[in-house]
Parts: sequence; C-alpha cells; structure tokens
Amino acid sequence: MLTAIIAVGAVALFFAITLGLAAKKFHVEVDPRELAISEVLPGANCGGCGLPGCSAFAKGCVEGTIEITGCPPGGAGLVEKIAGILGVTADASEAEVAVVICQGDNVKAKNKYKYLGIEDCNAAQQIAGGPKTCPGGCMGLGTCQRVCPFDAIEITEDGLAVIDREKCTGCQKCVPACPRKCIVMAPISATTHVMCNSNDKGPAVKKYCTVGCIGCTLCKKKGSEEGYVIENFLARVDYEKKAEDINAGIEVCPTKCIRDFATEGYPEGSKLVMPNSVDQAS
Repeated sequence: MLTAIIAVGAVALFFAITLGLAAKKFHVEVDPRELAISEVLPGANCGGCGLPGCSAFAKGCVEGTIEITGCPPGGAGLVEKIAGILGVTADASEAEVAVVICQGDNVKAKNKYKYLGIEDCNAAQQIAGGPKTCPGGCMGLGTCQRVCPFDAIEITEDGLAVIDREKCTGCQKCVPACPRKCIVMAPISATTHVMCNSNDKGPAVKKYCTVGCIGCTLCKKKGSEEGYVIENFLARVDYEKKAEDINAGIEVCPTKCIRDFATEGYPEGSKLVMPNSVDQAS
C-alpha cells in the first residue's frame, strides 16, 4: 500500500513539474492594453465586429488590424474609452439600429399559400419564393429573432418582425439572416422610415398590400423634394436631410407607409413601447 502511495505521489510530482516548466516555456505575454480594452468591452461576444469574440476584438485594436469603432454594441462611449487606452484620437460615427422596413403582416398583406413547414424564413423562401405575396415583405417566421443575441426582436401575433430600438445594439446579425433583405441599418437619430421593401409598380403592390409604397412620388412632389429618394418604384428616406424635410412626406403618403416611430410608435400589433410614446398595445 505504501509503495503504491509513493508511486502515485511521484507521478503527480512529475506532471506538476512538467506542467510548470511548460507553462513558463510557452507563456505568451499579453499587452496590458489588450487586457484594459477587454475590461471595458460589453462582453456580449455577439460577433458584430466580424471577429469570434470580444477578446479577439481587443487584440485586434491593439495590433491595429481592426478599427476601434468596430464594436456596434459599445457605441461612441466605448470608442472614447478605447482611444484613451491606446492614446489615439477618437473618431466615432453615429450609432445605428436595425429596422424592419415592412408593416405588411398577415392581415395587411396577402399570402400566396398557407405555409406549414418549419418556422424559418430561409426554409420558407425555398418554397415558391416564400408564402408572402410581396417579394420583399417580412414573413414573420422569427429567423431574425432567433439570431439576435440581445432579445431585441418581437414577432407580433399577426406575423411581423419588429425591432426594439432600445435593446438593439446595432450588431447587424439579423441583417444577413433575413432572406427578403427587409432589415436595414439606420442612424439611431433617424425615427422616420419608409416601411416597405417592394420594388413592384403601384398597381401590383395595391393587389397584395394595403400599407405598401406604390411609388407615387407624392412624398417628393407634395412633401419635400429633399427628404426622399425614389428608385425602382420605391421611396427611401434620405437620412442625411433635415427632419422637417423628411417628416413633410408623412402626411401626403396615401398608403401611410411612411412612419415616424417617435410620434406614432412601433407598427400596429407590436407590444413594444417607444420612450415617451403611447402604449401600442393599449
């Protein structure tokens, strides 16, 4: 028994010494700036920077292989902190949030057929181009919701994805997840959006959606020439223009597809509430 105990102890001592020597031999010095940056990062490991995680981003900042503005969840405040750690000048651009540019839920927009497959937008898209008649409309099957690491996406009872502006960090994971490309990134200060993603002509849009853009150009002609761009029968807000120019198009839009989240709240059916806005669920 004593011999066995001595043998086990000797083996354990051998491995302890070996591991200690290996740790010293293969020890890699970590730049203290890398550790400092890691401490101020959100720690979400969302991949929004294009790297595997926050530690990789911190290392990239120190090595200069990635811009210090590359962490969407961190925002301008984080950029200033990283700049201070690295001793460089902060040049933070305005933060962005994701927006679903569609209001055509299963009540306001028609479906070609009843989809009974798995709850995944990409899978549904493979069957005759998806159940939603509008080629760019939200199918509301929750693929974007499942990839969001911040629980910022709601799927309404009538099948429409809505993104919480307060929870969205701008990580952009939901953008490539949508096969219809109806999720876009917009400046966080922009609250007015054309809530449509169809490039069909007006007569076609009217047949399948009551809240779609019909390309009538009234937002430019009777609203403001400066606030909108019309391309392929679809209006788009020019976010670089003044708010008054953009908001001028809201009242003249015949289908009410231009929405100001700040005054009207989230799309109908959403339970989300904009700060200082009326509860949309009430």
